[in-house]
Amino acid sequence: MTKTIDYTKAFQDMFAGKFADMNAVNDLVQDAAEFGAKFNKIALDAAEKNAELSNAWLKDTLGKYGAFTKTQAEPAEYAKVAADVAAAQAQAAPEHIAKFAEVAKSAQMATVELVMAAGKELQADAVKAAKTVVKAA
Repeated sequence: MTKTIDYTKAFQDMFAGKFADMNAVNDLVQDAAEFGAKFNKIALDAAEKNAELSNAWLKDTLGKYGAFTKTQAEPAEYAKVAADVAAAQAQAAPEHIAKFAEVAKSAQMATVELVMAAGKELQADAVKAAKTVVKAA
């Protein structure tokens, strides 16, 4: 018969600091939480800007659809109103899409800067740890 491994003792030793430096673990968790908070702020800011742009586009669209509420004397005039609204929407769409693209570009650049800064911090920590190990040896 096989004997199941009791991991309780190993975890107790690990969390008691016998297998790991708990200060290093705490620093790692803190750094990860700070990185996550900064990343979430970038994402939330981009989502808020996108919501504002969507709302503005909707208001613009609804304003153009107001032309449909007016009665026309001839049936052909309704077709002209519809064509005018469609043309206005087609003309405005690239402008609105460009605004969304700008928000995406801004969020992407902020994310790249965040990741680059985290990489530099990680590199500095690694150099510091290596120097500590060399001094201890």
